Amino acid sequence: MIAKLTGIIDEIGTDNIVLGVQGVGYLVFASSRTISAIGGVGDGATIYTEMQVSETDMRLMGFASASERDWFRLLVSVQGVGGKVALAILSALEPGEISRAVTTGDKAMITRANGVGPKLGLRIVNELKDKVGGVAADPTGAGGVIHQASSNSADAVSALQNLGFKPAEASAAVAAADAEAGDGVTLDALVRLALKKAAK
Repeated sequence: MIAKLTGIIDEIGTDNIVLGVQGVGYLVFASSRTISAIGGVGDGATIYTEMQVSETDMRLMGFASASERDWFRLLVSVQGVGGKVALAILSALEPGEISRAVTTGDKAMITRANGVGPKLGLRIVNELKDKVGGVAADPTGAGGVIHQASSNSADAVSALQNLGFKPAEASAAVAAADAEAGDGVTLDALVRLALKKAAK
């Protein structure tokens, strides 16, 4: 099983990239959010991956962060949600927004994604609520969905993006800082800690 790839971006399509790794070009399908976050042709990139196998197809799905991959795994666990729909949701919403939608039962937010109607949106919210609650994903990808996100996490991600960080980098840094800081952390302290995480 391929968990992560590091290489050079050879091609970028509307829903996929080709990542060159030691002479092998991997076709990786990804959300538009991931494609815009990882860089351009010729740039070095690390992509977290998930293999999807069906009777007729085998595809490598790619993600800019481990948290996005964790949400993909959760989404495809819902009946009626395949890889294409899960990527559409991840194109329309950041992991933090999906978390808030599930936690608050906001099916309308989920239906912003292409191919997700009211019934499927409701099913996603209902089925995932018991699995995750209000969560932030483990930025290492090792433990999956692990803890309650602080109320300041979305603002902290926004602050890092305003400082020039890519969305995936900002989300991963804030998730790591949030996990370390615990409940009750102030926005200022969370941003400072996230900056230290991002610098590592």
